[in-house]
Amino acid sequence: MKFLIIRFSSIGDIVLTTPVIRCLKQQMKDAEIHFLSKLSMKEVTIANPYIDQFHYYDNNIHEIIEQLKNEKFDYVIDLHKNFRSFRIRIQLGAKVLSYKKLSIQKFLLTRFQINVMPGRHISLRCLDAVKDLGVIDDGKGLDYFIAEKDVVKSERLPLTHSQGFIAIVIGASFYTKKLTQTKLRLLCKNIHYPIILIGGKEDAENGNDIALIDEIKIFNACGKFSLNESADIISKSKLVISHDTGMQYIACAYQKKVFAIWGGTSPKLDVEPYYGKRNISLHKNYLVDKLSCQPCSNYGTTNCPRKHFKCMELQDVEKIATDAIEEIK
Repeated sequence: MKFLIIRFSSIGDIVLTTPVIRCLKQQMKDAEIHFLSKLSMKEVTIANPYIDQFHYYDNNIHEIIEQLKNEKFDYVIDLHKNFRSFRIRIQLGAKVLSYKKLSIQKFLLTRFQINVMPGRHISLRCLDAVKDLGVIDDGKGLDYFIAEKDVVKSERLPLTHSQGFIAIVIGASFYTKKLTQTKLRLLCKNIHYPIILIGGKEDAENGNDIALIDEIKIFNACGKFSLNESADIISKSKLVISHDTGMQYIACAYQKKVFAIWGGTSPKLDVEPYYGKRNISLHKNYLVDKLSCQPCSNYGTTNCPRKHFKCMELQDVEKIATDAIEEIK
């Protein structure tokens, strides 16, 4: 039986679909799994052994539809649910399964702070999409795979960090999902343990500024490593401190302890760190108490709608630092 799973982006959202891919492949006899994502997301899934064939969308929807028609899928599993994925599944004419996106519930929560979310993690809601096929949750949580070439050799990391380090993910896709630079500097200053800063090229300058606090203790890896090399660094860490980003979920896939720092988004959106049934208490969430405006967005925004940014400005980073040291003892 041939399946097409659709999830165009982003890094974290794709990682959150991995239980569906694994369970479908392992529990459906002779299942052939195809996966459609944006070309820019290729690195996220390319090493996943449960995917038989990859398809990539690169702004030409007509071209990708024609390619997919030739595959004659039995089922399309739509885990994105937008206008583009709707067009694709209509054109393919296969049976369709999809997850509950809960757009109305999220709108009520982020706009009016009316919480009618089901309290069911998004990864489990994705698995619910295939329950009519008899596929069930195996409890193993998220997956992330990298190729051998992406394993970071020890000589590329400082010798001072060879006995252990804390990985701090300093970037995020939107402003309201990130600690301010001042808060990040204070966090790193108060952690008396080797630190590796994780982020993309866009975070390199901020990382350099933070590393100036102590260039022996803090190694700025932002922009120096590929996505999958950064994932490998995450896998080698003692603890991961992260904003609401894809790296947070990659850390979960490696069963790493995660301190999740929340700003404009929130665990109330059913997107907190997820480990399946094995290590459900590996993470800690850090939110500012009694904020009537949180969450203000599903994905984050470019500025604080209330102009005060209390969700990050009031984060107790000294406590996060103290908790981090206690956690790795």
